[in-house]
Amino acid sequence: MKLIETTYRTLSGTKTVLEIPKRKPTQWIINQDNEPKFYVDLYDLSIESNAMMNSLVLCAKKSIRDVLEVINERNNINLSITKVSKIGIKKKLNSVPKNINLEPLPEKWLAYSL
Repeated sequence: MKLIETTYRTLSGTKTVLEIPKRKPTQWIINQDNEPKFYVDLYDLSIESNAMMNSLVLCAKKSIRDVLEVINERNNINLSITKVSKIGIKKKLNSVPKNINLEPLPEKWLAYSL
């Protein structure tokens, strides 16, 4: 998968983030223990875990962060979505294209919805 590694300068220092080029609002890179590990696209229903996330987020009208909190509590893991700056002040310093293979979320983590 082609991603872009972007370096930003924020009030709290320099931060490097993986981003999806031409990202849609239904696509996310999910971090496990602050490392990019999973990719979710709510409209790619050919992958079972994406279909389950579609149900949890869009059908239940919850935010992706709320769903990740429940998954974290039930499975004792640390999933998150990277946020560059808490107050929105950032300056883009550098962007580098990268090919990284990210997996879909494991279905067993999403089983609580059934």
